[in-house]
Amino acid sequence: MPKKALRIAWLGPVPGGDTGVTGVNAELLHGLAALGHRIDCFFPSAGHPVPAQLAEDENLEFIWGTSRWQWNRWYSHSKTAAFATGMLSRSVASLRLRREIARRHRREAYDLVYQFSTIETPALPSSIRRSVPLVIHPETHSAGELRLLIAERRLSLHCQPPHIFALVTLIMAFRALVQRMSIRHARLLVCISSVFRDHLVRDYRFPVEATIVIPNPVRIDRFTASDRQIGETPIVLALGRVSSRKGIEDVVAVARRLLERDVDARIRVVGGPSLWSDYTKLLEGLPPENAEYAGSASSSEIPDLLLNSDLLLQASKYEPFALTVAEALAAGVPVVATSEVGAIEAVDRSVVSEVAPGDVDGMASAIAALLEELRAHPAEMRSKARSEAGRLFAPDVVCQQISAALEQLVGGVEDDLALALGGSAAPAREA
Repeated sequence: MPKKALRIAWLGPVPGGDTGVTGVNAELLHGLAALGHRIDCFFPSAGHPVPAQLAEDENLEFIWGTSRWQWNRWYSHSKTAAFATGMLSRSVASLRLRREIARRHRREAYDLVYQFSTIETPALPSSIRRSVPLVIHPETHSAGELRLLIAERRLSLHCQPPHIFALVTLIMAFRALVQRMSIRHARLLVCISSVFRDHLVRDYRFPVEATIVIPNPVRIDRFTASDRQIGETPIVLALGRVSSRKGIEDVVAVARRLLERDVDARIRVVGGPSLWSDYTKLLEGLPPENAEYAGSASSSEIPDLLLNSDLLLQASKYEPFALTVAEALAAGVPVVATSEVGAIEAVDRSVVSEVAPGDVDGMASAIAALLEELRAHPAEMRSKARSEAGRLFAPDVVCQQISAALEQLVGGVEDDLALALGGSAAPAREA
């Protein structure tokens, strides 16, 4: 249990689901509340179902906004329109939450504000931002998305109309500018990987000494580690969004290279496009002899997909974390991933093979080598992969790290205040 139970104002998306950002949000809220922290969760939505374990938790309170944005309306008739209008609707509703956040802070002061998922938000009143420590825990940043979007402009224009590329580029450029200003207010930046931290420090000139690296949580018991032997044709799963920065063109090239080398493996691509990027047209180049596109999959289908796969390929060129990697390891599936994939950083290299982004030959060689190891030592490798997932990504492990960082931050702020007033807070805490 923490030394001090904190009162936290939480800003972020509505928690829910088993995977993705909303699933991470749910695990963090559940874990921090279980440690005794009291959390007021502010959401721009006018109301949304939350997981029962959160709704019933006495340490969590949900405060809803006014946004009634919905799918299949005139303003959300296309994915690009939904991307733009959804963001605008959340921003307007967040502005209206400011008064409620300030009112609750006056009634009982918050120890800190925790801003999850996004870097910028209009929901935080300036008076609270000046007086209460702000912790930002981003899952991505627009400068990184924009950099890859521009670098891949030919791919984007090949797959989508030019007006979509132009609109998304303008939105990302504006968000990157806003994020660069907003991030300066953070007292602590929780980074989901070291590679992501390095991007944030470089792109937004954030002080590295005010950062901490803590990975995303994954519910390990959601997955069953496979104990099967490799089949006649091993399955290499490429799981995730079929969109910008995911290295989709490299996945296609790897399938061709494996075919050229006569490597006995089949690439199975599973996933769908994002709201603003659709690279599914590139998958038409998959060689049917050893590759297939199986379409998108729901979160409930992911455990079975992994259970019936032998390796995971994550070819991303920008990837702050990659929950698919953590989920694959939890299912006992070894991983081939690029050095830009944050989730592989601390994983034992017996179950993860790291290659450079865009290195198609390296990916093909790593797949062949890991499959050979898996054929020779299937039980040991699957067990090691799962144990690594538990060691690094189990929710209780992650939430303990975050809790300790928050306590240290609040304690340091109290010490600074005591010193400014001419005393010291340490004796009072020890007494």
